[in-house]
Amino acid sequence: MNKELTINGLDSINDAAQEFVKNMGDGKVFAFYGKMGAGKTTFIKAICESLGVDDTVTSPTFAIVNEYESDKLEYPIYHFDFYRIKKLEEVYDMGYEDYFYGGGVCFIEWPELIEDLLPEDTIRVEIKENTDGTRTVSF
Repeated sequence: MNKELTINGLDSINDAAQEFVKNMGDGKVFAFYGKMGAGKTTFIKAICESLGVDDTVTSPTFAIVNEYESDKLEYPIYHFDFYRIKKLEEVYDMGYEDYFYGGGVCFIEWPELIEDLLPEDTIRVEIKENTDGTRTVSF
């Protein structure tokens, strides 16, 4: 089933995030595709807040992965940013399998750089910036 959400601006991003969370189903790995500046990090931040994360959610650009706890979930949330990955060996070295197959929820930015390592049941999320400044989220 394909789902599409529209984010009209920052004032409606939390509503879109709540709708996304309602439609996550049993998915555990979510790959976020979109151009630089499309709003991937901002949307993931809103999703984490909807899931009950109290910590400040930031892009793991340099750390590659941030881990968050939620009072609504019994498992951790992992937020990845593979933008700076130069070789797949870096992903192997960080033990990606423990994250992707370990029972937590994974939100991945720049998944195209590690496409071959994504689990088969990864849910693809595309964020497009429209000419009017709104964003369309398809998953």
